[in-house]
Amino acid sequence: MHVNYHPQVAMIAIGASAGGIEAVTKLLRALPAGFRIPVAVVIHLPPNRPSLLPELFARHCALPVREAQDKEPLAPGTVYIAPPDYHLMVEPGGLLSLSCDAPLHFSRPSLDMLFESAAMAYRDKLLAILLTGASADGADGLATVRQLGGQAWVQDPDEAQASIMPLAGINRSGADKVLRLDGMAALLPGLYGAHE
Repeated sequence: MHVNYHPQVAMIAIGASAGGIEAVTKLLRALPAGFRIPVAVVIHLPPNRPSLLPELFARHCALPVREAQDKEPLAPGTVYIAPPDYHLMVEPGGLLSLSCDAPLHFSRPSLDMLFESAAMAYRDKLLAILLTGASADGADGLATVRQLGGQAWVQDPDEAQASIMPLAGINRSGADKVLRLDGMAALLPGLYGAHE
């Protein structure tokens, strides 16, 4: 039975740290070419060298993948990757913004800043996904997502390469779903009417 989960999702925000490249790759691989929801991704990266993530993810994803630019409008069916050493945020109206504000949880880009800003912009139309990582970054942002009516999916800590981040998210805010990556990958295509 095909169930269309929350077809009103208008944006997906994904955050990860240690082990995150493999986890995010698995989710992006699941998005079909007809998928129209924009996706923003923050992965903790070393600040002092260029990111190879857009090229890496593009090899595994049917959608266009690119590094986010300041004041760029979110386009349907596009994956945006936070550049190294910049916070990636979403402004009301669906504009991306980059910030050099101080690191949060020792990290820039910060998952909390992506989740919180996207929650303010999209409220109940946001899906935030918190994956593997070795810090508590993302937990406060996930709480904001849920307070404003958005959905929070968290990777099953037992599966995560680093369980600290998903456990912190669950302990701080709870989750609408706690799933293994295969479970998330199975549900994502149904968020948008690609199969209707």
